Amino acid sequence: MEPSGTLTVGFDLDMTLIDSRPGIKAVYERLAVESGAYIDTELVVSRLGPPLEDELANWFPPEQVEPMADRYRALYEEHAIAPTPAMPGAAAAVAAVRAAGGRPVVVTAKYAPNARRHLEYVGIEAELRGWLWAEAKAEALVEFGASVYVGDHVGDVRGARKAGAVSVAVATGPCDVHELRAAGADVVLADLTEFPAWLTAHLAA
Repeated sequence: MEPSGTLTVGFDLDMTLIDSRPGIKAVYERLAVESGAYIDTELVVSRLGPPLEDELANWFPPEQVEPMADRYRALYEEHAIAPTPAMPGAAAAVAAVRAAGGRPVVVTAKYAPNARRHLEYVGIEAELRGWLWAEAKAEALVEFGASVYVGDHVGDVRGARKAGAVSVAVATGPCDVHELRAAGADVVLADLTEFPAWLTAHLAA
């Protein structure tokens, strides 16, 4: 944990810092070809956030979920990294934290090695914890000493609240403004382009 008074801001990854839909869609399409299973890839990328195994359970019988998850992760580096851009305002949001003397960290449900590849590809530097979803994200947020957590999903809101962090939601993922507010987000932004101004006002207050 950082010393008392040091600003640490956590960010989710998928649909918060990166638009992972094109890459994830490509991997699922490849997995469908290899396995012969029907997978509605448009539906898959419309509800990103929960762990991979939760989504795979919609398309494969229980005994195949773990093997398919392993194969998905093996395919991921080749098929998912290059098609995935940073979200609008992502680099500036992270830079705003550093400009305020703070430390940006990333806490995500994604497999950590692939999350790291994404950050490197889009040129975002931050400490990282992976394989944490919803309330479990609080473990890393508390460890990092994060006072703010930014995410696009109601699961991110729950993680922030459990950690005692300010929940900043961005309406760039599968959850709309009303869902994010109903889940208890302290503030809802349209996207990360609004984050630097919010952070300035938050720190001034």
